[in-house]
Amino acid sequence: MAANFWNSSHYKQLFDQEEVDVVHPLDKEKGITLEDFKLIKMHMVIPICKLAQSVKVRQRVVATAVTYMRRLYTRKSMSEYDPRLVGPTCLYLASKAEESTVQARLLVYYIKKIYSDDKHRYEIKDILEMEMKILEALNYYLVVFHPYRSLPQFLLDAGMNDISMTQLTWGLVNDTYKMDLILIHPPHLIALACIYTASVYREKDKTAWFEELRVDMNVVKNIAMEILDFYESHRLITDDRVAAAFNKLKP
Repeated sequence: MAANFWNSSHYKQLFDQEEVDVVHPLDKEKGITLEDFKLIKMHMVIPICKLAQSVKVRQRVVATAVTYMRRLYTRKSMSEYDPRLVGPTCLYLASKAEESTVQARLLVYYIKKIYSDDKHRYEIKDILEMEMKILEALNYYLVVFHPYRSLPQFLLDAGMNDISMTQLTWGLVNDTYKMDLILIHPPHLIALACIYTASVYREKDKTAWFEELRVDMNVVKNIAMEILDFYESHRLITDDRVAAAFNKLKP
């Protein structure tokens, strides 16, 4: 893996928001709106996390899997690449990329254990076939840098590395993967936005510390606002709304 984010394929592949918010023609034909598109991607984090807990892999593997899933759907349609199969396959691929390899048969075993419906009747060959399709769609660019990498040092420098603040900011970073932030912003800015959000929430004035960093605080604050907007809108999402979005993908 590249040691420097600025020299990595991750940096070279950062998108603008407009490039990420594109519903592919095949999905549009099925009535998938941009809201549906975002909702399905957001919901896919849940089964990936459930499966990750079952096979006992680190949060970093989950984050990489979600990033692969989000990268994939900037290039391919959900109609062609079924999210229900893409999720576990991205976890399989991420486990290998992050050197925490999980066997495909173990994933298949837990998928069947977690889900009893016919929509999740996948076999090992299904995951292996989808893995090759995803690799090709991603042009084999598998490097991902995460906000977790810089978060501990930032918290230490800011004097906010107590257990309470660490847990709060870590939780905020986890939730950013329910959005497309990792595709759009350098990971250290996402980490800083989570620290900024936490400092405001806990009423800790860290203005002087942020000024010393010499980063664009407008970008940091904009990311923080996106996170807060997500929490606000997330409260209004019902299971029925998610199911309705998925139902549009039926053949």
